[in-house]
Amino acid sequence: MTQFRLISFPLCPYVQRAAIVLTEKGVPFERTDIDLADKPDWFLKLSPLGKVPVLIVTTEEGREEVLFESAVIAEYLDEVLAPRLHPADPLEKARHRAWIEFASAALADLAGYYSAADADAFRQKEAALRGKFERLEGEVRGAPFFAGAQPSLVDAAFAPVFRYLDLLDSLPVASLLERLPKLQAWREALRERPSVQGAAPADYVQRLAAFIRAKGSYLAGTIQTKELEAA
Repeated sequence: MTQFRLISFPLCPYVQRAAIVLTEKGVPFERTDIDLADKPDWFLKLSPLGKVPVLIVTTEEGREEVLFESAVIAEYLDEVLAPRLHPADPLEKARHRAWIEFASAALADLAGYYSAADADAFRQKEAALRGKFERLEGEVRGAPFFAGAQPSLVDAAFAPVFRYLDLLDSLPVASLLERLPKLQAWREALRERPSVQGAAPADYVQRLAAFIRAKGSYLAGTIQTKELEAA
């Protein structure tokens, strides 16, 4: 039986993608967390880019192969394991791949959003994110998931995007999904999915708050203000 070992960092949204796909496939896998601030030598030897996720695949014959980059990992898993999460139609599959790239762009904007040093930079990133979500609202063609009743690789890509909102909803900042009912419903459906729930640690929100607070960014200040008001 082929064995899978996922090298992980608890907060990494790209690792969450891989974990969601593995869980949707119903296969057991080992997950090893590392400290990205102090990467072990064995990991650097495995990962050409020094990033997670890395998937170590041990074949039935005992051959060990290393895959990196979340999109590549997800595509490989979808090719070798049932059920298929990509549509069969080539054009629709290409469309899904394009929106997976869009999810990566949204994650980049989120990184700029929570790292923004001042209010002006924060508002710019907020506007960029809101614009992406407004565009995405018109592309959701199914329910409860992106394309219908069954999740796809697009859902695995966007679940970590929406997970950031679990913290942001508790802060005194504008809602990024206000007046976007399709995205709100999609987000809630993903939150209920066991594969999504298990892709990040149970204390994800607290860990994310600590991670952002350490950056000293504009958003970090809202976390501190919130805590002071609650004290």
